[in-house]
Amino acid sequence: MGTFLVKCKIENVADREKSAVLKRVLVDTGSEYTSVPATTLDKIGIKREKKDVEFVVANGQRITRSVGFAIIRLDKYFTVDEVVFAEKGDLLLLGARTLEGLTLVVDPRKKKLVASGPVLAA
Repeated sequence: MGTFLVKCKIENVADREKSAVLKRVLVDTGSEYTSVPATTLDKIGIKREKKDVEFVVANGQRITRSVGFAIIRLDKYFTVDEVVFAEKGDLLLLGARTLEGLTLVVDPRKKKLVASGPVLAA
């Protein structure tokens, strides 16, 4: 499918005035979570709600990170999701859960995100 980068905005759920723009985030449908630099999340006041969560990265290595809650925005789309406090050397990722919340899917030919269509309700 190939990889590509997007620009997104991360906001504090409790205080939307506190935000940061990430200019180069890798879209990764193979990753469940979105990861953002811990320094960025700390700066905008995102709290570490879950500590010592274990993750397995692409090379099979096990790592432990904290997780918090943030608003993630891409253009007109936004969602609230869990975000991983990425440490130095970690990839910055836009994961599958966030993409689902944004109702966006990957267009592999154009290497961009597109609307997944209307959200169905019962």
